[in-house]
Amino acid sequence: MGRFVTVDDATIREGRCTDVYFERIESVLEKDDINPQVVMEVGAPVLPDGWGVFCGLGDVLALLDGRSVDVDAMPEGSVFYPGEPVLRITGQYRDVAAYETAILGFLCHASGVASAAAHIRLAAGDVPVYSFGSRRQHPAIAPMIERAAWIGGVDGVSNTCAPEGIPLAGTMPHAFVMCYPRQEDAWAAFDRHAPPDVPRIMLCDTFDDEKSESVRAAAIGCAAVRLDTPRSRRGDMRAIVEEVRWELDARGYGHVGIFLSGGVTRADVAAFRDIVDGFGVGGAIANAPVIDFAMDIVELECRLSAKRGKRAGAKQVYDLPLGGRLVHLAREPAPDGAVPLLVPFIESGRIVRESGHAEARERFFSRLPLLSA
Repeated sequence: MGRFVTVDDATIREGRCTDVYFERIESVLEKDDINPQVVMEVGAPVLPDGWGVFCGLGDVLALLDGRSVDVDAMPEGSVFYPGEPVLRITGQYRDVAAYETAILGFLCHASGVASAAAHIRLAAGDVPVYSFGSRRQHPAIAPMIERAAWIGGVDGVSNTCAPEGIPLAGTMPHAFVMCYPRQEDAWAAFDRHAPPDVPRIMLCDTFDDEKSESVRAAAIGCAAVRLDTPRSRRGDMRAIVEEVRWELDARGYGHVGIFLSGGVTRADVAAFRDIVDGFGVGGAIANAPVIDFAMDIVELECRLSAKRGKRAGAKQVYDLPLGGRLVHLAREPAPDGAVPLLVPFIESGRIVRESGHAEARERFFSRLPLLSA
């Protein structure tokens, strides 16, 4: 373990970052020479919001690459529903057991972030949404947070460690404004020295009320004003935003947009999207509840087998030609015209299909028009 309290890649890859009972039962099984062929499925029986966005598969593939297993899964960015398997692993149990903790950790966390971003994307309509919440999580997982948020539909992210190809967004903190004698001095300095491709969005609630600072920022020239403290303001935040909009318009600054950040929730996005030109969302995405996936044996030595409360047999999920979904035993013929959603990613330990964030994002957006909040 290094200076920071994190686990290195090798420890995860070797199956040493696991729940202790897997180490204990693996030793027992080895002494009894028991290592059955199994099919294990990952799914979530309950989803509080009705649907989720599958994410984290890329890390699972990196974990299992070279192991003696087959992996079939929904591609990242797929929309899934309660009771549907999103991933299936076939192999000998002792070759898989120690990795269950990491597999679920990868999928539960990333899918939770992607799903939260997706529901906020849906609530925002055409208004841009940006992920500002990586500071709410351990910095070691910032790339995962931003990748998952991007797959879930945000328009940009704030963390500089986001994977390549994901656009970065952000202008100034309150501390920057406080470093200058007046707010106008800070805004002018930013305008002079920030790269030309960075939008001139001025933070307008550091010392004075939002209306006053917004009008002053507009007077020296800006593309938008950012109001960053809705949770710390007493009263009706919508009334505050409407007041800012009125004062800007009344003074001829109708072209100046309003950007809202600071504790923004999905409900805020839905409530303010008609009057706000962009949202920076932090904890509502980065601190999203995990998807409560479980990983269970559904076949044992080529026989149907499942614990109480689970459905036995390897399954396939189909998109039906006239709409709707079907969960069906994989061994049975597919319905006419149905499209299988679980596809091979690892065959005999070899990765046969990659999982990139650009394709995953496109996959989610192709499904977005069919979704409801």
